[in-house]
Amino acid sequence: MLSFLQIQARFQTPFWLLILPFFWIQEGEASRLSGGVWSCKLDFITMSAVDVASSPIHEETIRSSPYLNTRSDLNSTESIVIYITAAGTVIPIRVMESDSIASVKLRICKGFVAKRQKLVFGGRELSRTKSLVKEYGITSGNVLHLALRLSDLLLIHVRTTSGEDFEFHVDRHRNVGYLKHRISKKGKGFGFVDVKDQEIFCNGEKLDEDQRVIDDICNNSDAIVHLVVQKSAQVLAKHVERDVELSIVARVLSRKPPHDKDFFLEPIFVNSHVKLPPFLYEMIHSVSEGLESGKQPNISSEGTGGTYFMQDASGNKYVAIFKPIDEEPLAVNNPQGLPLSANGEGLKRGTRVGEGAFREVAAYILDHPKKGPRGISDKKIGFAGIPPTVMVRCLHRGFNHPKGFNYSDENIKVGSLQMFMKNHGSCEDMGPKDFPVEEVHKISVFDLRTANADRHAGNILVHKDEKKGRIVLIPIDHGYCLPENFEDCTFDWLYWPQAREPFSQETIDYINSLDAEQDIESLKFYGLNLSNECARTLHISTMLLKKGADRGLTPFAIGSIMCRETLNKKSVIEEIVLDAEGSMLPGMSEAAFLETISKIMDTTIDKILK
Repeated sequence: MLSFLQIQARFQTPFWLLILPFFWIQEGEASRLSGGVWSCKLDFITMSAVDVASSPIHEETIRSSPYLNTRSDLNSTESIVIYITAAGTVIPIRVMESDSIASVKLRICKGFVAKRQKLVFGGRELSRTKSLVKEYGITSGNVLHLALRLSDLLLIHVRTTSGEDFEFHVDRHRNVGYLKHRISKKGKGFGFVDVKDQEIFCNGEKLDEDQRVIDDICNNSDAIVHLVVQKSAQVLAKHVERDVELSIVARVLSRKPPHDKDFFLEPIFVNSHVKLPPFLYEMIHSVSEGLESGKQPNISSEGTGGTYFMQDASGNKYVAIFKPIDEEPLAVNNPQGLPLSANGEGLKRGTRVGEGAFREVAAYILDHPKKGPRGISDKKIGFAGIPPTVMVRCLHRGFNHPKGFNYSDENIKVGSLQMFMKNHGSCEDMGPKDFPVEEVHKISVFDLRTANADRHAGNILVHKDEKKGRIVLIPIDHGYCLPENFEDCTFDWLYWPQAREPFSQETIDYINSLDAEQDIESLKFYGLNLSNECARTLHISTMLLKKGADRGLTPFAIGSIMCRETLNKKSVIEEIVLDAEGSMLPGMSEAAFLETISKIMDTTIDKILK
């Protein structure tokens, strides 16, 4: 377990809201509330995860479900009925116990891209899509929670000067005319929202063609769309990751006093000898200026935890990403609707809820430059290219506060603050064919040495350096690295062609410079203490990487030793650990145990090379 001295996450039973998949939203009417505030009523009922799990599912609902009818030919003795929940919607679905998780995902969304779905059962993400339903222990009557990545949507945000607002999503593949009509319908009653009063501009050019597709307007990460409304309204536009968020600020007669702009942001220091480098101070200062000028933290619609994009004072760019520990997946204040962890374990085996932010910081510290471990005021970017990250305390009403907000110590959020990196999307948005071998290898080296349990194409950003004419890959989201065991290690790059290429001599030299014991001491210097289990994992994974590289194994070969082929079949590295544990004698030291691991590992690699 990672500890950060006296800082701990406090967990209480919350009221959980489930993420709303856009294809289940039914069109609602906009209704006006007091004080010039508008809200949108949607035709669904929100309930807690506990309600979903305990509420009886009527047989009429099951029989009427189109998902069940599509598989009515299944033998009832071989099939089971499970329930998918999202935003209070309960969908019964009949599946075979021999179905793969991938096939279940495909059937849930009727063709919606399966890789954008996250299914959670029993506090564990069903990430191994090739594994079978029965291998995860799913039986008839079980409830699975569904979360979706909404990167194909644009968030349209309409806000009054009183600070209240309503919002809706628009498919980026719809046209400009459709967007105007949606705004008009959602804001029915505002005089300025008539379609004839709206104009769309992009890069100073007026877009007169209502048939133009929104995605064509936002076809690169630098495009900003301005919605101009004639009559009494102020319009704002800003970038949200790769999407565009349009904000309409309406002038109303009855105004409330402006919200208190108090906020609090500071880095956390455990060791008085630690001095933040200038670029981290600049990042914190820029975020502080943004909060002081009224720029709200913008929560990401993707992922399974609370991830906030922090702006600078101008509001024209993002400078950092904030991840509070109490809003992590399965944590008490998680805003994405996942249930509370029953035993403190995270979505990935061998991790604990509330430790993700510490691991984000640890990942940056361990990503030291080629010359050696990261110094106190070292270079900004290390070998793998992990963005600069620091632990902070932050107070702001814009975060998720289910019990209400006031400016007190109990509402201060502790979490990781990571520098925002400009990018042109993620590896999930494009095939790996054009990725440079050395860029894939640098990420593979980091994932292997930290036994990363959550490396997928969606958390590797792609930056196209036009000046140098090359593609740079940026690894993010390291809340599941350094686990207590190897059970959930997964690497998407394992099946990319670059993973079968041998390491360059430069990369091998870097790998040979790695020292797990030195890395552990470095983390302690920054106040991050690895548990004995996590420290053992780092020792063993670093050992495997160094031995494999020294004997000419490719990232694919080494990764295949570390990752399971199927859910219930232990990986080679797990078998090595079990063999070593079986040979342990009473009183054997950790050093002696690691020496036993080393000998068994040598024998195993020799067999692989034959």
